[in-house]
Amino acid sequence: MSRAGIYVIAAIIGAAALSTSTPAAELAPGTTASPLQVKENWPSWRGPRGDGTSLEAGLPTTWSDTDNVAWKIPLPGIGHSSPIVWGDRLFLTACLVDQGSPTKPTDRLLFCLEKRTGREIWRRTVATSPLEKKHTLNSFASGTPTTDGKTLFVTFLESDSPDEKKNHGQMVVAAYDFDGNQKWAVRPGEFSSTHGFCSSPVMFEDLLIVNGDHDGNSYLVGLRQSDGGVVWKTPREHKTRSYCTPIIRTFGGPPQLILSGSKSVCAYNPRTGERIWNIDGPTEQFVASMVDDGKLLFMTCGFPERHILAIKPDGRGNVTDSHIVWRTKENAAYVPSPIVCGEYFLLVADNGIASCFRCADGERMWKERIGPGHSASLITAGGLVYFTSDRGATTVVRPGPTYAAVSVNDLKEDSFASPAVSDGKLFIRTVGHLYCIGKSE
Repeated sequence: MSRAGIYVIAAIIGAAALSTSTPAAELAPGTTASPLQVKENWPSWRGPRGDGTSLEAGLPTTWSDTDNVAWKIPLPGIGHSSPIVWGDRLFLTACLVDQGSPTKPTDRLLFCLEKRTGREIWRRTVATSPLEKKHTLNSFASGTPTTDGKTLFVTFLESDSPDEKKNHGQMVVAAYDFDGNQKWAVRPGEFSSTHGFCSSPVMFEDLLIVNGDHDGNSYLVGLRQSDGGVVWKTPREHKTRSYCTPIIRTFGGPPQLILSGSKSVCAYNPRTGERIWNIDGPTEQFVASMVDDGKLLFMTCGFPERHILAIKPDGRGNVTDSHIVWRTKENAAYVPSPIVCGEYFLLVADNGIASCFRCADGERMWKERIGPGHSASLITAGGLVYFTSDRGATTVVRPGPTYAAVSVNDLKEDSFASPAVSDGKLFIRTVGHLYCIGKSE
């Protein structure tokens, strides 16, 4: 299936609960549309295609902490997970760290908001456990939920240690309906990482797939969406922490579950968990998810070395020496996930240096320092790319041969979560609030 076909199908599915004035099938990647010809849900980490792209046009490009804000609400607890949106509802996770001592059990929450106003409809406690050890840039609620419009799926770590200097426990995966009723909860494996927990589930056919890379017996696991039963569980032999959410692509052939992490870049059969191809390295640890332009895959990492790779996706077995098309080590990103917009591949390094490459051959078009630090992943809509810094300032850029900033928009509050897009609005989570950017309804 071509990339255009993937976009069309995803647009139709993502728009199911929203109205459209132009059929999604009339739009193709790289085309422009008048404002709000397509309205999409944002059902998971990085949206309906898992790569930060939105088919909507006419999104806000200028705002502040007071201007062009439809609503702003305080959030309970803390978390770096992204909001997801389906129809008239919005869902988010958080951890109530203000409940007392870190060694005491702490609630990990899933809550539902009204999209139009931000009003809380319900909240549920998914797990209760002591706080785990984590990296200073991580949170205790970093995994983004996912939904098919009927069921919500969410992940947390359930720590089994009262010692805040340790990190070990069980991964908790739970399913809820839209009224907040729990359908099931399972613990598919242990998890231990000195940097904490962050795993966003991915839906494929009747499966829910979760990355369990950690400092122990790492795994990928495919669960039945209906009851959480394990369909397949694939060991990750390097037993090394990573925080990459997989993407699923076909490239004209069978589906591939693709991710970097655990000292490798790999593709798996999402139905069985069987590995299709792999690339050794190019480093030890990974955070950023991968993207593609329909022809090549692109990844950026990592620690201790940083690399940017373009990879042909048609391999079998170990393709380290045959399928890397281009590579650079300069200004690679570790945490923020990159983006593809038209013929350009864009990313921002954690230190705030943004770069734009030509997808086909890796020629760097430009690099520009746009902020002091970046953790949030990039999004794109209407031919523009949005970079949100740790200080809550979003730089809007038009990709091209030269750097072209459209605007810089400062919320004046730190932000580490990746934005979401739906129905002509931007949803940006800061450390204390959730903003709906755009005109009030």
